[in-house]
Amino acid sequence: MRMRLNPFNTGNINVRSSGGGGVPGGKAGGLGCGTIVIAALGYFVFGLDPMQTAGMVESVQQGQQQSGPANTDEQAICTSSAYAREACNGLDSLNQTWAATFEQQGFGDQFQQPTLDLYGGGGVNTGCGAGNSSMGPFYCPADQTIYIDTSFYDTLERQLGAGGDFARYYVLAHEYGHHIQTITGISQQIRSAQQQNPSRRNQLQVLMELQADCYAGVWAGKNRNLIEPGDIEEGMNAAAAIGDDRLTGGRVSKENFTHGTSQQRSQALRLGLQGDDRACDRITNIG
Repeated sequence: MRMRLNPFNTGNINVRSSGGGGVPGGKAGGLGCGTIVIAALGYFVFGLDPMQTAGMVESVQQGQQQSGPANTDEQAICTSSAYAREACNGLDSLNQTWAATFEQQGFGDQFQQPTLDLYGGGGVNTGCGAGNSSMGPFYCPADQTIYIDTSFYDTLERQLGAGGDFARYYVLAHEYGHHIQTITGISQQIRSAQQQNPSRRNQLQVLMELQADCYAGVWAGKNRNLIEPGDIEEGMNAAAAIGDDRLTGGRVSKENFTHGTSQQRSQALRLGLQGDDRACDRITNIG
């Protein structure tokens, strides 16, 4: 079954498409090729959020490398493929859901929409440095943009066994969760805590990723009237498929996890499905 989202309205979304221009394996804006390669191999092109992982924080904050010229014809981009249309529908719904949530809690002026870059060609220049398709979907805080090469969705289904439209919406909603963390200041709080206590760097990173999973669930929970039978199962399957323990097959110790186990990620998504973002806030309440 398919989640019954309304068709996107180009007036409600910021979408662009960058036709490459990144430097795969190179170095830009502080992103070293070694870090990117290790991260990509470690997470098998999913759940990476490379700009959020250890060793990349400083380059993200500096934001030295800006995005190159991009196509900003939202209508053309969003109708270029079934995946693109789906992503634009999801972005429109996420914008409406989170804008209403901020307004209800008295922080309407704080809400800002992210940009969605449906790039192709293998590489992309971002506000955080050079990115490429092998990194999987990621969010860059420096330019507040979600980057997705939609060919990744085929990898998600064929290699990780996490197919279905709700699984793909979960990917987008997770990255959107990192945007929420950026505009609320949670991301910066975590970064400061990591700098003050480097020994807890990975542990704190896990909390941030789990909160993004929870925020993804909040979006779905607030739109339960649009969910069809089987959608939740698709999301749970996707969350379990990209747990650190499953992706690394026991080759990485728990102390080096940065996204959480399959069980943790599934539990975070389930918590968010209750529709209360305040429950997600408690995940990163580090005191």
